[in-house]
Amino acid sequence: MKIAFILLVPFLMLSACQTKFGKILKSTDYEYKLKQADEFFADKKYQKAQELYSELFPVFKGSDKFEELYYKYAFCSYYQKDYENAQSMFSGFLGIFPNSPKSEEIAYLQALSFYKQSPQAGLDQVNTHKAIGMMQSYINNYPNSARVPDAQEIIAKSRKKLETKDYKTAQLYFDLSQFRAAGITFNDLINNYPESKEGEQYMLMAIKSYYQYAKLSIPNKQEERYQVVNTEFLNFQDRFPQSTLMKEAESYNNLSQINIKKLQDEQTKASANR
Repeated sequence: MKIAFILLVPFLMLSACQTKFGKILKSTDYEYKLKQADEFFADKKYQKAQELYSELFPVFKGSDKFEELYYKYAFCSYYQKDYENAQSMFSGFLGIFPNSPKSEEIAYLQALSFYKQSPQAGLDQVNTHKAIGMMQSYINNYPNSARVPDAQEIIAKSRKKLETKDYKTAQLYFDLSQFRAAGITFNDLINNYPESKEGEQYMLMAIKSYYQYAKLSIPNKQEERYQVVNTEFLNFQDRFPQSTLMKEAESYNNLSQINIKKLQDEQTKASANR
């Protein structure tokens, strides 16, 4: 009997809470409902608070209590990790209350909500791009904000994620022997992420890609394509003169020069035999 009673207590408490919440929902005293919603919000019972705020939204629209209601209503979604709805609510708040003292915080959280929706590097990065753009806008609009370092860190993390995705694409092209596409994509990595610590590796991979592309080309296209390897090597040499990868890069350039010489010799012999 004691065990049965112990098991029954949580059920009775839950039932009582549901009954109390049901009475709040049925009430036509909107001030009372708002007070209860605020109490649920303060107690971190965001789902219940959200349900009440949703009902009260049109009731208090235009009143002096609407801004605070909207603010908490938006945070209910954010705290429940419904970031898609949260960013939409934050956007709406900024549209209605552009001069609110809370606008700086909301602008940051709107951008952060996009970052929170950013998926793994291998997936579509639309929200990552949006997070970068909105965080940069936040920095531009609030350059003296204490949140600027956090915004800069999020931009850096987001850019690293985009870099990782682009690198995987470039490496996949190389692994599939699509060497021209690999060379172009590795070069794009260098241009798009000039601050990357992997810049030397990307340039070396571009050289390797263009070398393999030239090697597999039809004979009358090989010379000009080996010349591309030489151009890429000179760029590498200019940008990273002290690189530990210099010898490997130089080896592909040397092979390209040897092959160019062979092709030119063959052309000279062919002309002489005509």
